[in-house]
Amino acid sequence: MTQTTIFNNTFLLHPTGAMYWQEQDILLIADVHFGKVAHFRKHGSAVPQEAIQTNFEQLDKAIACYNPKEVCFLGDLFHSDLNIEWAYFEKWISDQTVRFTLVIGNHDIISPLRFEGLGITIYDERIIDGFLLTHHPEERDGLYNFCGHIHPGVRLQGMGRQALKMPCFFKKKSQLILPAFGTFTGNYLLEPEEGDEVFVLTPEEVILIEL
Repeated sequence: MTQTTIFNNTFLLHPTGAMYWQEQDILLIADVHFGKVAHFRKHGSAVPQEAIQTNFEQLDKAIACYNPKEVCFLGDLFHSDLNIEWAYFEKWISDQTVRFTLVIGNHDIISPLRFEGLGITIYDERIIDGFLLTHHPEERDGLYNFCGHIHPGVRLQGMGRQALKMPCFFKKKSQLILPAFGTFTGNYLLEPEEGDEVFVLTPEEVILIEL
C-alpha cells in the first residue's frame, strides 16, 4: 500500500483519493461534490444517474479499508443547494457508525444546521499536531497543510504523442493537496517543481511517479 511520511506521521494513500492518517485514525477526503450529478442532470446534461451511487460505493470502499474512528471531509462535500442527492446522503450517513467532520468549502452553501443535524461537526479549519486542515490551499509558518479545492491532476506522456491526464495526490514541501474524491469533478493540471512528489491514482493502486 502506498504511503508517505510527514512530521514522523504515516499517511496511507487509497486509490479512491482518500488518505488515512494512521496516528490519528482519521480518514481525510476532499471534494466529494455530492449533488453535482443531480444538479447537472436537472439542467439538461447527459450525466448517468448511476454516477450518484458511485460516490457512495467509493466511500464505503475507503471506510471499509481502514475502519477509522473519524472521516474528515476537506470541503465541498455537497456541490450545490439541496437536491435529491441530499436524501441519499442522509440515508447513507444514518447507516454509518464512524464520526464525521467537515471543514467547510466554497461549495458548501447548505446551512451548517443541516450538516450538524446529521451529527457532522463543522469547522472553518482545523489544526491537529502541527497539521493545518483546510479546503483552500494555505501556507502558514510552522504548519503542514492538507487541503483540496484544486482537484489536482498531472499529464503523463506516453509513447509518441500519447498523453494521459491523471488525478493525483500532489505533495509539496509544506502542503499536500488531495485529489477530488467525487465522480464528475474533473482535474486541474499542475506542473511539479523540484522537490515535489506526485502520487497518481489508478483504479487499483496509487503510484509515486518519477519526475
